[in-house]
Amino acid sequence: MARQLFGTDGIRGVAGEYPLDRASVYAAGLALGRWAGRHGVESGAAQVLIGMDTRESGPWITGCLAAALSECGVTVRYAGLITTPGVAYLTRTGPFAAGIMVSASHNPYQDNGIKVFGHTGYKLPDEVEHSIEETIFELLAAGVTPSERVLEAEQALDEEYLAHLCATLPGGARMPDRPLRIVLDCGHGAAAHLAPALFRRLGAEVDARNVTPDGRNINLDCGALHVDQLSRLVRETGADAGFAFDGDADRCIAVAPSGRIIDGDMMLMVCGRRLRDAGRLAATDGAPAVVATIMSNLGLERVCAREGIRLVRTPVGDKYVLEEMIRLGAIIGGEQSGHVIFRDFATTGDGMLSALRLVDAVISSERTLDELTADFVSFPQTLKKVKVRSKPPLEEVPPVHAEIARTERELGEDGRIVVRYSGTEPVARVMIEGPSQEVIETHAERIIQAIHQALG
Repeated sequence: MARQLFGTDGIRGVAGEYPLDRASVYAAGLALGRWAGRHGVESGAAQVLIGMDTRESGPWITGCLAAALSECGVTVRYAGLITTPGVAYLTRTGPFAAGIMVSASHNPYQDNGIKVFGHTGYKLPDEVEHSIEETIFELLAAGVTPSERVLEAEQALDEEYLAHLCATLPGGARMPDRPLRIVLDCGHGAAAHLAPALFRRLGAEVDARNVTPDGRNINLDCGALHVDQLSRLVRETGADAGFAFDGDADRCIAVAPSGRIIDGDMMLMVCGRRLRDAGRLAATDGAPAVVATIMSNLGLERVCAREGIRLVRTPVGDKYVLEEMIRLGAIIGGEQSGHVIFRDFATTGDGMLSALRLVDAVISSERTLDELTADFVSFPQTLKKVKVRSKPPLEEVPPVHAEIARTERELGEDGRIVVRYSGTEPVARVMIEGPSQEVIETHAERIIQAIHQALG
């Protein structure tokens, strides 16, 4: 039976509405408490860590979860405002049976979510989430009376996470004689106080923006999904780099001194090269490998081919990237959107860690981000969607299959096409890369028309 509450990134929805109404959140806390009680990593009461981003619904959701966990005899420790990768790291290295992050990542403030990590630092396996769901439904059917706890954050947990990030640089390295000038766009999210503290500790000159969350301005025209303002600021201030984070800071988009936007694909190229040159990029079979998704630009594929690096593609989603990395034994992988996973240091995407890896590349190479990405040529790309009434296999819809085949023939090696159904919406998505915007837009419109006529 498919999971009904847990998606690829936990339980998510509009705060206050099912499945994030108070009764459901409390039931989720009870179910997690029962599971954690059976999976404690030390003698005595099992411990669970809770953290959150800056949404106005965060305090009551964490309070409900804490009260439910306590009812189950679980010891709750509270990290307060912290990033998702921060919760994953502390869960893995601490005495915690589980870690819970209350966040909806890049979504608007009205949304929220419950992400759960096991003691390994990885999200819970599907079968465990399914078992927890069954318990939640049983509790809701029996009726629960929600309550809340007022929580006090342990500041030492922030410090432990920041110390870990600093230690990922060689010798906990500080900046060179001329400190790098860095602009940070923290998106009024979880990185608002952590990212400026991290880079100032390392000796950078920091210009921190969007660091005054009010509960409702998280991701609002700022952060990793809105980097035009950051690009302009980096150019105008003569900064060495800019970094933008999303609401829970598990992704990062960078900006070079010229204002060029450095997405996840370019980060994979820069950091993959450094790992290759250090002899550390080899996967289990001994061949250098980088893992990306089907949406990564053809430009990354071309660079990897030139560099003798195997590019392995997965379906969209950092979950699938991580699964393939583990299967291959690869140590770097990610998405164009800025989720980049460095398995030497983390079990999930970490925006601040990604920023540090780029800073390390700049310092050690004595080159700018513009110079490090100069040979990355992004192919023009278009992504469109069309509503469908059903989702049969596309190869079983002759007009659509024929138009896709025609596009593949005409593009040849100078382009790439991905047509797939959305996993959450009644739409088909058409992504095409090619030699020019005009060419790919023409192909995209022909395919969209074929889908519309056959399935719309």
